Amino acid sequence: MKIVRNAALWSLLVLVSLAVLGCGKKDEDKPVSEVKTEAEQMNKDELRAEAMKCKEAITAKKGELEKVMAKLKVLPVTEIRDKDAKKLEDLNRSISALQKHFDVYYQELRKKGGDTSGLQI
Repeated sequence: MKIVRNAALWSLLVLVSLAVLGCGKKDEDKPVSEVKTEAEQMNKDELRAEAMKCKEAITAKKGELEKVMAKLKVLPVTEIRDKDAKKLEDLNRSISALQKHFDVYYQELRKKGGDTSGLQI
C-alpha cells in the first residue's frame, strides 16, 4: 500500500513539475498569438505592468498548488477524489498558460530595452 501511495504522489509531483516548466483569470484564456499581438503594441511601462501581473498570478497559483499537494500527501491514495485531481489539473493548466503569457511580455520588454529587474520567476 505504501508503494502505491508513493507512486501516486510522485506521479502528481511530476505532473506539477511539467506544468510549472510550461495575469488574471480572463487573461489566461487568451491565445498566445493574441497576447503577442497586444504586446507588440504596448510601450515598456505597459509591458512591465502586464509581466508583473502575470508574475504575481503565477506566484499565487503556485502557493495554491503547494497547499493542495500538501493536503494530498497526508491522504491515503484511496481517499484522493476526482475533485482533488481536477483541482490539480486546473492549477497546472492555469500556471502553464500564465507562464506562456509572462514569457511573451518579458521577451517583448527585453526586445524594447525595458527594465526587467524583479521580474524573474
